[in-house]
Parts: sequence; C-alpha cells; structure tokens
Amino acid sequence: MRDLGVGFRYLLRGQRWVARHGKQFGFGLIPGLITLVLYAAALVALALWGADFVTWATPFADDWSSPWLGLFRGFLTAVLFALALLLSVVTFTAATLVIGQPFYESLSEKVDRDVSPDGTAPESDLPLWRELLISTRDSLRIVARAVIWGVLLFALGFIPFVGQTVVPVIGFFVTGYFLTEELTAVALQRRNIVLRDRLTMLRSRRMLVWGFGTPLGIAFLVPFVAVFLMPGAVAGATLMARDLLGEETREENENENEDEDDQVPAGSLTD
Repeated sequence: MRDLGVGFRYLLRGQRWVARHGKQFGFGLIPGLITLVLYAAALVALALWGADFVTWATPFADDWSSPWLGLFRGFLTAVLFALALLLSVVTFTAATLVIGQPFYESLSEKVDRDVSPDGTAPESDLPLWRELLISTRDSLRIVARAVIWGVLLFALGFIPFVGQTVVPVIGFFVTGYFLTEELTAVALQRRNIVLRDRLTMLRSRRMLVWGFGTPLGIAFLVPFVAVFLMPGAVAGATLMARDLLGEETREENENENEDEDDQVPAGSLTD
C-alpha cells in the first residue's frame, strides 16, 4: 500500500519540476492542444450522431413499444459515449506522445540530467525516425489492449448494480495502468527496454503504477486538464522509471533559493 502514496508523489514531483522550468512547460502544451482539438471534434461528432448510430445498430428494436424503445436506445447511446470517453482518456496520452515525441524525449532527458547524481542521462543510439516508429508501434499495441479492456468493461456495464458501481472503479484503475505505461515508455524506451520488459516491470509494482496513473486518469476526464498536466506527467513518469530501475536519484532541493530570498539585507533592521 505504501507504493500508492509513492506513485502519487512522483506525479506531484513531475508537476513541480515543469513549474520550475517554464520554457519546457510552454512547449509541452503544443502537442496536447493539437490532440485535444482532434479528440474534441471526434467526441462532438459522436454526441451529434451517436443516437443515429445506435438506431442503425439495433434494428431488432424498431417494433418495441414506448417507453422501452427510448429507454433502451438512450441507455446504449449513453454507454457508447462513456466508452468513447474512456478510450479517449487512454489513447489521448498515446496520441499526444506520438505527436510530441521529439519534445517529450528532450524533456525526459533533461529531468534525468537534473536528478542524476553525476548530471548524466541515458541516451538512445537510434535515429529519430526509428524511435518514432518504435513508439508508434508500441502505442498501437497498448491501445489494442486498452480497447479489449474497454469492450469487456462495456459488456460488464450491463450487469445491474455492479455495472454502475464496481465497473467504473475498475475502469479507472485500468486507465491508470495504461496511462502509466505510455508515459514511462518515454524514459524506458530511451534506455532500450522493450515493451514486454516494460510491462513485466510495471506489473511487479502495480500499487506504484496505480498511485501514479489512477489520479492522473481521473484528472484527464476534466476538459483541458490533460493538456496542462502532460508535461509534468512525462517528468513524473521519468522519475518513477528511475525508481523502477533502481537508479540513484538526487533528492530535489525545492527550497534551495528560499533561504536566500527570505534573508534580510544587512542593516535593514536599523533603517
């Protein structure tokens, strides 16, 4: 259970890191904004034409009497939109990381250098196009796993009471797990750790993963929040990746300048 709190602290430390490096934070907003516009357009389209799609997909209910026809198709439309929202949360990170790969790679490397005791960071010896190819391929594999989970949870949502209570909670933990995998992949891929080994590593520290990813996934449900949290999420995931690998990390001294700022200039007390 201790790892739950440790994971959440890594999320907070990542946000603090980008807050102290404003330039990195500013550039990190661009990929998220692009992805947000694309996803918002898709969700708006689903909201407008989702009911028509459900009507087309359930011709067997055309002869049902009122109010059962409306209740049935209304429920399916709501569940379809909820599923799309869940998948958008999971895939938003993957899409944003692919779009912003060069920046997030640089940001992760800067975090490594900042917290490394010797000021160095692992560097990939692969060309950029190769890194993009691997990142896209791995992201598609993760999204495929997320879709399978999404369909399963969608089906379980029809179970009375359980579908409205237990299933949403499971959905948040599943979302958190996949978000964490996508975010830590930036640092771990730079260390030439393949997807299978990354998944094994994360499964060995599930509490740590859930402590980091689950609150992030919940926050991502709030419009625009994902855009502003992405740079810090990448930074925090880099710190967590170092923990997973057992790498030594220099403790951040958040108050290193506070003592100087709080000092009273000599002679000021006598003015």
